[in-house]
Amino acid sequence: MCATCGCGDETGTRIRVPHEHPHDHAHPHEHTHEHPHEHEHPHPHEHPTETVTLEQKVLAKNDLTAERNRGWLAGRGVLALNVMSSPGSGKTTLLERTIADIGGQRRVSVVEGDQETMLDANRIKATGCAVVQVNTGAGCHLDAEMMRDALTALDPEPDSLLFIENVGNLVCPALFDLGEKSRVVVISVTEGTDKPLKYPHMFAAANLVIVNKADLLPYVDFDVDLCAKYARSVNPGLQMITLSATTGQGIQQWYDWIAKQ
Repeated sequence: MCATCGCGDETGTRIRVPHEHPHDHAHPHEHTHEHPHEHEHPHPHEHPTETVTLEQKVLAKNDLTAERNRGWLAGRGVLALNVMSSPGSGKTTLLERTIADIGGQRRVSVVEGDQETMLDANRIKATGCAVVQVNTGAGCHLDAEMMRDALTALDPEPDSLLFIENVGNLVCPALFDLGEKSRVVVISVTEGTDKPLKYPHMFAAANLVIVNKADLLPYVDFDVDLCAKYARSVNPGLQMITLSATTGQGIQQWYDWIAKQ
């Protein structure tokens, strides 16, 4: 059980490179959390102080590894962008289009995070881009240790661009620094205007919010200006871009933002 967010046991984490390694790489820290005895108490077994302390220790360890990742990336001149969203917002489609449009100008590689399958990694590999898949099992986010292992497997080229497509989740990924330069949150117009109010920690942690699927605006009830107002109520300096990864509408703003990083 993840102490910080309550997600499932992450012992199934695997780092996989599409069509390059015929075997799976087991996570070096496989463990189970089992109590050798049973507690029979008539009252709820809650220790809030212990929980907070454990969370602090887990996040402190993660942050230390993240800083090491950040130093490693900076030393090679690799710009790492952590792309986060709920499932189905269009992250992979956005990355496919981005790689096709700017991949000829700068080397690009991708770390794909999903609980299971190689589906998104195979989509990215079809663009000709280097990619590794991180399968987290029951885990709902990537962490800095997974990122470190992914960097070892991926070995991004110096002076390149690295996208980290995090596990689809608007809660837990906000807690875990991976060593990235910036955080990008993608939402789609089909998800509802009030997402920033429902998931404030994610939007507070973001450097950029992309409102995707703008081509569907005539057909859905989504207010871009109101969404921006909600987002900036939790993060006043937040930048926002509205685009369609499918049609290319507004996509140049995204590329201009990347160039400024």
